[in-house]
Amino acid sequence: MNHVPKTQIETDFLKLGRLKIFSWLNPVELGLLGNALATLNYRRHEVIFRESEVSNSARVLVGGIARITCLNASNERITVAFIAPGPLPTLPSLPVTRFDFRCEAFNACRVGTLEWKRFDSIAVNGREVAFKKFHQNDLNYWYRFVRRTSSVLNLDLHDRVAITMLDLCDDFGIEDACGTLLTVSFSHKDIASIVGASRPRVTEHLGRMERDKLLMRQGRQFIVSTGKLSSSLMQAA
Repeated sequence: MNHVPKTQIETDFLKLGRLKIFSWLNPVELGLLGNALATLNYRRHEVIFRESEVSNSARVLVGGIARITCLNASNERITVAFIAPGPLPTLPSLPVTRFDFRCEAFNACRVGTLEWKRFDSIAVNGREVAFKKFHQNDLNYWYRFVRRTSSVLNLDLHDRVAITMLDLCDDFGIEDACGTLLTVSFSHKDIASIVGASRPRVTEHLGRMERDKLLMRQGRQFIVSTGKLSSSLMQAA
């Protein structure tokens, strides 16, 4: 974990302006936010924070990719989500838990923190607006998590893989002539970890989607036909 040099901070100001979570701030307010953020660098695999850490601050991933990990039933640490630049979700903090949720750096990351009360010095009703937006992001994140992993929704593995690919496209995709290009090269093992299945089974379902023209490969990257994939989920429901 290292402090960010001044030249990098100036670059980060531009990145903050591209984050949807701060779209309600004007350029002057974004500048105030950039100056107020306490920003640190994290190396690959370094722990950014743990479920046991209570914070009175907003956490923002300014650059890089983070991941949420936890312990599974076999006491193995697995990845359950990848996080794109933007708000970092609050992790569950329970009196008794064996999951040990962590937010880790998937690659080199820059993370900014700011106490909630300091948003009032950036914008009118800043604390209230920021807290609501970050809270909504938390709800969306954990809804995705439950949708992928809960047996209550009775989704089979094919559906869970499809939903995961759509979620990854939302967070890491850019529009391409052939569909949505995933700008990050996620492995079959990464996707298998997220959906809670073995790599061979996930490879089988990804192959089926490729045969059905729902996705294709460009080198190590996926191009997903999000419209067709969404329609296939609706038809299967």
